[in-house]
Amino acid sequence: MTSPILVVGGAGAFGRRLVEGLLATTDVAVLVGGRNPRRHADLIRSLKARYGDPRIDMISIDRDAPLEILRKVKPFCVVDAAGPFQGAEPHLARAAILTGCHYVDLADARDFVARFSALNEVALEAGILAVTGASSTPALSGAAVAVLTQDWRQVDAIAVAISPGNRAPRGLSVVEAILAYAGQPVRVWLGGRWTMRPGWGELIRQDMPGLGPRWLSLCETPDLDILPARYPSTRSVIFRAGLELPILHLGLWLFALPIRLKLLRSLRPLASALQNIALWLEPFGTDRGGMSVATSGQDQEGHSIQAIWSVVAEAGDGPNIPTLPALALIRGLLDGSIMTRGARIASDLLALNAIENEFRRFRIDVRRASCWPEGKTLFEKALGPDIARLPPLVRQIHTSAPLHLTGRAMIDGAEHWAARIVAKLFGFPASASDEVADVFLKRHGNKEIWIRRFGRSTFRSTLRAGPAPRRLYERFGPFDFELEMTPDETGFMLDMAAWRIGPVRLPMVLAPRTPARAFVDEHGRYSFDVAIALPFIGKLVRYQGWLVPDER
Repeated sequence: MTSPILVVGGAGAFGRRLVEGLLATTDVAVLVGGRNPRRHADLIRSLKARYGDPRIDMISIDRDAPLEILRKVKPFCVVDAAGPFQGAEPHLARAAILTGCHYVDLADARDFVARFSALNEVALEAGILAVTGASSTPALSGAAVAVLTQDWRQVDAIAVAISPGNRAPRGLSVVEAILAYAGQPVRVWLGGRWTMRPGWGELIRQDMPGLGPRWLSLCETPDLDILPARYPSTRSVIFRAGLELPILHLGLWLFALPIRLKLLRSLRPLASALQNIALWLEPFGTDRGGMSVATSGQDQEGHSIQAIWSVVAEAGDGPNIPTLPALALIRGLLDGSIMTRGARIASDLLALNAIENEFRRFRIDVRRASCWPEGKTLFEKALGPDIARLPPLVRQIHTSAPLHLTGRAMIDGAEHWAARIVAKLFGFPASASDEVADVFLKRHGNKEIWIRRFGRSTFRSTLRAGPAPRRLYERFGPFDFELEMTPDETGFMLDMAAWRIGPVRLPMVLAPRTPARAFVDEHGRYSFDVAIALPFIGKLVRYQGWLVPDER
């Protein structure tokens, strides 16, 4: 008979779901491990009643000093479902290797997963498999990207988003994991280079397939390292997560501002208090959550292509998803279909269909779609016949995507102290007389994403069709700006017509002043002159210069 599976943290929010999955779909015995298992005696009794007394038991184990217990129990596999993994050492993994049992964890911490390969040599010598990241990230997200981009000639961009329902359980370790990076600098691959962006920043409101619009912010996950390395052609990899209730999501975004301004060191000490606030608001919202993985690039024939994989979990089944990659891995070890040994990342081992097979016990709807963008571009739709008035170079640039433009710019930065704070929040650059300029244009369905980089500063906006001809919506963070276009033979002008946050229209007396002009200069280059200012505090930034297409 196979030795038991030991699940450390098996009484936690995710651990107990993995324990139930093992009991329900295998015949292996399971040990629930924790520092004080007596606190969970009721859970063990209910599992014994459902699955039989010999199949489930509990054991006291310290995740940071587990060697003696592992030598005594000698499990077939040890699973670390305790967390948080941020800043943690893999003591449990090392102990598992020393005792000759397999190891799997649900780590979603970037630093933990990045250091895990240091265990590879000893794991190979011991003849066991040690796997990290067997959760929604990087296992499920990585498997989805691999399927979506199979046989593609080139991958240009990858965007992953997770948004659980508000009634999903939030263990203290989950809250601590989010607060560990909220407001802290996060290294992100954007525009073909590494740049630093604030954790829980990059705020957007995105339509999640099957869920509708939800707020999302930048997360620090292992995917931010793994996917750029696995797909060298990609220009952008970003991972966002969101809380269903805007008051919680935007509240955390505001809480992170003192960290970004270096007024506080970390929000992690507030984990218990913020968890209680979330618990008070738990009855609101829904128990529907989901995940999406969106990719864009070129197919085998070199045509532009976009593909999206998404899941929607109904009626509280969403919290099972982070445990299902680990369950698939353990199943493969038990039946012998996984024979790999060494220390590995789960996304290197698991195929998407192996994880999706675990979905069948739950109300989880999987969707997959690919499209080849055709027809009119955003500017062609907005301007109609008037697009013919634009100079050929301006017309070419605004009807092409993806596109990389490079050139030089002069930056006139914010002067007032309050303006400098706002400018920093949006990523606007500081003053510079001659700065390298890079602009990346991507099409995403009926939207255009513009990423502007001046020196080390990067900021982005999303454009979509407006409510009338010659109108566009441009989104910066949580704000939507309705812009009116005026084309002529030299280029076009953009002026503010209205602005809002979500569905709420905001007074024009408080609106930013955003005159913008695009034209062809005397050297035949695409040129720009954009100014952004706020009432009372004045200029946030003005940037002007020239760009040419980068044919590389």
